[in-house]
Amino acid sequence: MGSLDAAAPGRYPTGHHNPGAWMPEAYRRLAALLGALTALGPLGVDMYLPAFPTMGADLSASPAAVQRTLATFLFGMAAGQLVVGPLADRYGRRLPLIAGLGLFGLASLGCALAASAEALAWLRLVQALGGCAGMVVARAVVRDLCDERGAVRMMAMLMLVMGAAPILAPMLGGALVAAFGWRAIFWVLAAYAAAALVLVALALPESLPPERRRRDNLVAVLAVYLQILRDRRFLAHALAGAVPMLGLFAYLVGSPHVLMGRHGLSPMEYGVAFGSNAFGLILASQIVSRLVRRSVAPSHLLVRALMLCAVAGLLVPLAVATGALWPLLASLFLYLSVMGAVLPMASALAMAPLGRVAGSASAVIGTLQFGGGALVGVLLGALGGGSPWPMALVLGGAGLGGLALHLTLRR
Repeated sequence: MGSLDAAAPGRYPTGHHNPGAWMPEAYRRLAALLGALTALGPLGVDMYLPAFPTMGADLSASPAAVQRTLATFLFGMAAGQLVVGPLADRYGRRLPLIAGLGLFGLASLGCALAASAEALAWLRLVQALGGCAGMVVARAVVRDLCDERGAVRMMAMLMLVMGAAPILAPMLGGALVAAFGWRAIFWVLAAYAAAALVLVALALPESLPPERRRRDNLVAVLAVYLQILRDRRFLAHALAGAVPMLGLFAYLVGSPHVLMGRHGLSPMEYGVAFGSNAFGLILASQIVSRLVRRSVAPSHLLVRALMLCAVAGLLVPLAVATGALWPLLASLFLYLSVMGAVLPMASALAMAPLGRVAGSASAVIGTLQFGGGALVGVLLGALGGGSPWPMALVLGGAGLGGLALHLTLRR
């Protein structure tokens, strides 16, 4: 990448050239805060999934119209990151993050007051444009402060914190729907954004000093993106995470109607099933962290995880063919658990050589992931009907596609 490359950063959150400053307690505190910021995206998706049937009835909207509110959120998360990334490289990490959290909170208040599915869809788009800042900046801060192995371990710690969101969010969402109605979910999201804003203002140090910031105009920003997309190593790892995530988004969009509508799970039962998959994701991420700590090469681990992801993806259509609930739940658990190993390694390895444009590189990763998620949301929303086959076929193809693209681009 020439001028976009950078030497390995120091492994400490303070910015001082003193390895002793990188203490485990500071490491955990930073990971907890960055994980909470990264969780904005999962919370914005997972908490309101159990409310789909109730929202449709309250807003007199079809299942497809309700699913479009998720698709617009995913589209906003994808498009917004392309804007936030260069801003984070130009103005530092804190300022774009604070602005994004404020926008997310205000849009959440609007969602709570929405009178139609169409209005909710537009407000969800605005909500995502603000919420994506947490994901972009968190990855960029990790790249600012960690070398390749340290980044994998930090990303795994983020998955530990972020993974709590899918465990708790659907159950919390189901409880809120039962007690107060679906609008309470967005009041809670607004409060979460306000709390995150306070924590960032008080506790997140600026990891990009002024002398390392870029002053690119629009043409230069586009040129940076073009250079990033021409880097085969970057694409090999970025797509290794983005393509399998198509299956994860197919699960997010399709599972409410498949599991609750077709198989008859209650919102609370759905939340428990969803949370168990998130627990598997957390467990896999921590196994990867321990293996990397024992000097196992992340690149070798990633290939093996992608192989397992491909096998798990193929098991999902086979489970759907049986028509039984438990084989379907088991195959989904395996696929989503393996994602906990794939995502931290793919993100860390993709960003390792791109320190000078960490914000832009983080934006490309997020856009590939959430852009694909938006397309999957539109596809499954258009097909509708609650059939499990569109979800299952996307999962099978995503598992195989991630492995195939990674092996091809690595050569």
